[in-house]
Amino acid sequence: MCGIFGIITKANSSYSKSLTNALLKDLALMSERRGKDSSGLCLNNKVKDIIDVIKGPVTTSKLFSSKVTQAILQNGFEPTNLQQGICVFGHARLVTNGTQLNDDNNQPIVKDGVITVHNGIVTNDRELWEKHKALKREYEIDTEVLLAIINEKIKGGLSIEESVLQAVDEIEGTATLALLFSTYGKFILTTNNGSLYYLTNGNDVLLFASERNTLNKVAEKNELVKKFGKISIKQVQPNAGLAVNLNEFEMQEFKKDVPCISSVVLAKKPEIKQNYITIKGHQINVVLDINQIRINESTRKERDLLIYPIDKIRKLKRCKKCVLPETFPFLSFDSAGVCNYCNSYRLKNQPKPESELFQLVDEYRSKDGSPDCIIPLSGGRDSTYVLHYAKKVLGLNPITLTYDWGMVTDLARRNIARICGKLGVENIIVAADIHWKRENINKNVKAWLNKPELGMIPLFMSGDKYFYYYANKIKEENNIKLNILGINDLENTDFKVGFAGIAPRFDKDRIYSMTLQDKLKLFKYVGGNFITNPGYLNQSLLDSFGSIISRYFTHKRDYYHLFDYLKWDEKEVEETIIKEYNWEKAIDTKSTWRIGDGTASFYNYIYTLVAGFSENDTFRSNQIREGMITREEALNLVYEENNPRFNSIKWYLEILNLNYSEVISKINTIKPIY
Repeated sequence: MCGIFGIITKANSSYSKSLTNALLKDLALMSERRGKDSSGLCLNNKVKDIIDVIKGPVTTSKLFSSKVTQAILQNGFEPTNLQQGICVFGHARLVTNGTQLNDDNNQPIVKDGVITVHNGIVTNDRELWEKHKALKREYEIDTEVLLAIINEKIKGGLSIEESVLQAVDEIEGTATLALLFSTYGKFILTTNNGSLYYLTNGNDVLLFASERNTLNKVAEKNELVKKFGKISIKQVQPNAGLAVNLNEFEMQEFKKDVPCISSVVLAKKPEIKQNYITIKGHQINVVLDINQIRINESTRKERDLLIYPIDKIRKLKRCKKCVLPETFPFLSFDSAGVCNYCNSYRLKNQPKPESELFQLVDEYRSKDGSPDCIIPLSGGRDSTYVLHYAKKVLGLNPITLTYDWGMVTDLARRNIARICGKLGVENIIVAADIHWKRENINKNVKAWLNKPELGMIPLFMSGDKYFYYYANKIKEENNIKLNILGINDLENTDFKVGFAGIAPRFDKDRIYSMTLQDKLKLFKYVGGNFITNPGYLNQSLLDSFGSIISRYFTHKRDYYHLFDYLKWDEKEVEETIIKEYNWEKAIDTKSTWRIGDGTASFYNYIYTLVAGFSENDTFRSNQIREGMITREEALNLVYEENNPRFNSIKWYLEILNLNYSEVISKINTIKPIY
């Protein structure tokens, strides 16, 4: 869930200081979109026999602007050092395990003379520490267990390459690693899901990055064909690696079941100097874990603030066929007590023949094993299932895209790592400026609390709509046309814009479709609220406007929905992802829906408290209409699922730097509409 990058050159390769500096900076800045929570660099200064490590809770941009970094690079790229050949690599981190407030958790990680940068998540790190009881744990970060196991295996007599492959094979999740073995003069690149590429002329230079597009752009910008001669860009295949002998610049690929070259110990052990950096004014995003929030004396008081007026909600008049209540926007009942939503409903879970899907994707299928489709992967249940189906049933070679706008939970990130690691699928992460995004939500929630309007709640989620923009961008960067989504028509939640005065259109093709007339009406409603509630006139306006453009005006070409060709079956989806990939559920709900984004638990609390229903009611009502569950089953489910999700709500407000007790107390004073 991060970006890694680096440069290695051969002794006497004669590349200039200015070129080396430019290449390193370009690699770093282009990797920044994969993670902005912290960053770091490692430079092997052969002349002084020093390995300089610098890291801190800052973006790569700010890391490179620091005087400490500039001094290290100035020293490291002096002509005498360049003549010896350089090895410099770095990391742009999106925080998962281990807070970036603790410098030891930021990367590069140093342990027993090995320095590494890691893109991915080890989801079974606790189990591995328990399995390898003799190993000593020093940090919180999951990467450490990989280094500890690798060192243990080397001491047991295995080669470096075998040790690395065996250690990665023990993990659950994703591991893309660049490792400097300082006492062996060896550098290793390895991955279990293919999120790693390298550029080389095969003679005296190697560049690497987490994405092919990064290397393509760096090569084009710096005219590397002219400077390096003939170059090639290759992917490190899943469960394989590339070993570089730093003394002779010998490169050798290695993989499972192929004899690995032996390791040669150097006589001299270089000194490793770690430098930590903090830039004044830089804001830090502290990551909580929903499933690690425990109920104690303090949190019990916070949990007890949540209200669930179930007795009043049970008394609401509901449709005799589905479970929609009388408070639902634009709802009416006929003489038999059946609502207009039921009477106007068109069956949706009626897929086209699956054979048509195979015929469709055959037009896009690559003949050489290169990536041939993009799967947007949120970590939720449907997108996880789509990836499983695309890879294992359709036989495609997908790349996954995750747009992390600040509300993606650690739980979702772990689930992304689990399936990508097991299937060996590359995951391209695009991380927004998370602090800025969260500030925008913070300001909009505060503005909303000053004048609560149910129709304005979708503004809290506007920042995630850039996904549509980045999906097109990633397709273009990777020369891919096909996009397969896991959108499920049963998840239609028209009531959200219904509270803004937009009547339902029962004949629309897609759940995200909206007529021009309705778009204008929605913009008028939002604009009116901006005028009457000046709190909305804040820094988020640019973000919201961009989201509207991305959501409603991005051209969706070659977009297909899996469940247009495959019957959606909740039990089948859940059983597959849980059994096949050990998919993790949230501890504060029995439902597997809406657990990957912390926003849903918050807005569903408001809808339930104020209107007596949530999107759970709409989802279960659609299942009734499709004949998938009975009305009695649906009622039992919504009464259970609308229970306030304390862990998720707590996470959401904490991550936004909002006072939990103040916000919940304020919401609790809103007058219900029933």
